[in-house]
Amino acid sequence: MIAVPDIIIAVDGWSSTGKSTFAKLVAKHFGFLYLDSGAMYRGVTLLAMEKGLIGPEGIDEPGLKKALDAGFDLHFERPGDGSTRLYSGERDIEKEIRTMEVSSYVSPISAVAFVRSWVDERLHAFSVKGRVIMDGRDIGTTVFPAAELKIFMTASDEVRAQRRFDELVQKGTPATMEEVMKNLKERDYIDSHRETSPLRRAEDAFELDNSDMNLHEELVWIQGLIQGKFGILG
Repeated sequence: MIAVPDIIIAVDGWSSTGKSTFAKLVAKHFGFLYLDSGAMYRGVTLLAMEKGLIGPEGIDEPGLKKALDAGFDLHFERPGDGSTRLYSGERDIEKEIRTMEVSSYVSPISAVAFVRSWVDERLHAFSVKGRVIMDGRDIGTTVFPAAELKIFMTASDEVRAQRRFDELVQKGTPATMEEVMKNLKERDYIDSHRETSPLRRAEDAFELDNSDMNLHEELVWIQGLIQGKFGILG
């Protein structure tokens, strides 16, 4: 294993490109703290759903802001295996935030400016000491524009939809491929067209198209990237 300096690695990209899986792998391999910004937005979405603040008619923004300002306790905990899990107070909500229903509302919630500010503030608090890898949609452009290493992940629509479908099947969550593809395209549009911090590749980000790559190949890719960028000998 190469000796990686205490840096912040920002991983952005389209939904279902395997950002979280990739970031977790890198964190475990190089001893970084992994933070999933998408989980935070999903946690806020779950809160909004449970309080009746979002539905087909839209988002009750004043109600949501009041709920967040009241001191909503959303935080990560580390179970001891190198991973992180999202908690609401003492309740582990990691599984609940991965449902199709939450997925269908998370992009509209994450487009709300005060929600993004609320999440960004907490993400910065988690990473004050560096040696963090964080994935999301605006980590390298907005949350950590000065991150020492930025990666933008992409893959074909067909590959992304199949990955998401397989993930839902594995978790026992009912869904069809048509529903998954529709949700994927809707999220892509909202994420890239929102007024606040739209999804885009940072100018200094390295692109990783993993359409035809396995996890081992992705790990080899970033190891070579780190060695080259920071002048580290293998």
